[in-house]
Amino acid sequence: MAECGRKALSLLEAARSRYESLQISDDVFGESGDDSSENPFYSTSADSNSENYTSESYSDEQRAGDFSSNQPGCPTGSMSNCQAEDEDWSDNLREITVRPYSETSGPCQKMPATASAIDFFQLFVPDNVIQNMVTQTNMYAKKYQERFGKDEGWINVTLSEMKAFLGYVTSTSIHHCESVLSIWSSGFYSNKTIALIMTQSRFEKILKYFHIVAFRSSQTTHGLYKIQPFLDSLQQSFESTFRPSQTQVLHEPLIDEDPVFITTCTERELRKRKKRKFSLWVRQCTATGFICQIYVHLKEGTNIDAVDALKNKPQLHSFVAKQLCQSLSGKNAVIFTGPSITSLNLFEEFEKQEIYCCGLLSTRKSDCTGLPPSMLTNPDVPQVRGQYKTKMKGSMSLICWYNKGYFRFLTNAYSPKKQGVIIKRKSGEIPCPLAVEAFAAHLSYICKYDDKYSKYFIFHKPNKTWQQVFWLTISIAINNAYILYKMSDAYHVKRYSRAQFGERLVRELLGLEDCSPTQ
Repeated sequence: MAECGRKALSLLEAARSRYESLQISDDVFGESGDDSSENPFYSTSADSNSENYTSESYSDEQRAGDFSSNQPGCPTGSMSNCQAEDEDWSDNLREITVRPYSETSGPCQKMPATASAIDFFQLFVPDNVIQNMVTQTNMYAKKYQERFGKDEGWINVTLSEMKAFLGYVTSTSIHHCESVLSIWSSGFYSNKTIALIMTQSRFEKILKYFHIVAFRSSQTTHGLYKIQPFLDSLQQSFESTFRPSQTQVLHEPLIDEDPVFITTCTERELRKRKKRKFSLWVRQCTATGFICQIYVHLKEGTNIDAVDALKNKPQLHSFVAKQLCQSLSGKNAVIFTGPSITSLNLFEEFEKQEIYCCGLLSTRKSDCTGLPPSMLTNPDVPQVRGQYKTKMKGSMSLICWYNKGYFRFLTNAYSPKKQGVIIKRKSGEIPCPLAVEAFAAHLSYICKYDDKYSKYFIFHKPNKTWQQVFWLTISIAINNAYILYKMSDAYHVKRYSRAQFGERLVRELLGLEDCSPTQ
């Protein structure tokens, strides 16, 4: 047992050493517990399933199909084309180098040690943005009453009331209650301390008329017109307050329903819950978890958008990737992508803009145009764990690596001659190309981020799509605010956890600055 313990410890130390060499910050949320105390990139626990996030699951039937002589992308009678594609790729590997990142990373401004939670939050949602919510809400209430009759209980909302309104809804991310109205109830989620700031009836009136853009312009055709000005303002603030590291990832963050709530829902309650009518992609810094850019796409039939002309998912995902990376041209950034985005055509286009890529490839989900068919089929002979094959075309490398299944990667960001290692407690060191290790390290960190991020969703569930997008992006802004707080001098004065930071923000939005979060 002692020998096993020493071996596990040595593996953990080796993992930490390699992880630190990748310059990725550890556990930005600073939570206690197993998730935060262990290495966020390499599994050192026996029951870990972290390998699953990159593997294509193969059933016996699928595996048998992959072993067949028919190669993907090679219709009957077109084998000569496939052979030509194979000839474009060579087994002769050469070194490649990525030029240094052209920007320094980190916060763009130094916050004082006395800065509070609301100071960090208002880097993204300042008073002028909240004041616009006040103006638009009052305008909508006036127009609504002109059309449907006067509301005797309504008086125009003020800036302080709007902040309190935001605070009440934000509190659902800390206490995980499904209805914000639970604050005024006598049940488990009641909170008499903050309930005294505003009456329930007043909150419901503001909720009824709340708007970011009260009226549609005659020139507006975009389905997100009711929230687009806020999204534009939020994006500008993300760019002006933080510069990401060289390594970034494009992905769809975890925005599903809370698993605990889902398991306690009755079938009738679940049927009543509407499916989301939008999808959200982000560009995220892998060194800190800071979300640098967001892109919201309304699903088919809900908006008039140029993206609607893109009829298949690879085209849509390629379009989204280009939108998210517009500001990275010429900076030598390294982008990690999942199977839905990874494609040779996109990576070559990015390379012309001095954006380098490393992506997981799937024969079922990815656009495999231009890739050698011989690398997209599994060999008949079982492989040894850690064995891999690489082909190159120009600076692009296509890797097929075996680890309890076949994993394929496309990259021009890492030299195919450089070796890496995946460290597992059970299996020890598994050899791999450096690109595979880097992908596993950075994407595993983002998975850890998403696991923690999902705990701090705003749980308020409006029916209107623009409101769903609004509260989701507010959640992202609060998480970004906490990341900046942890990187500032203020964190060394009062070390709040993410939950404490959220509670503190709620109190400050409600005007209870002198109240400290529960320790």
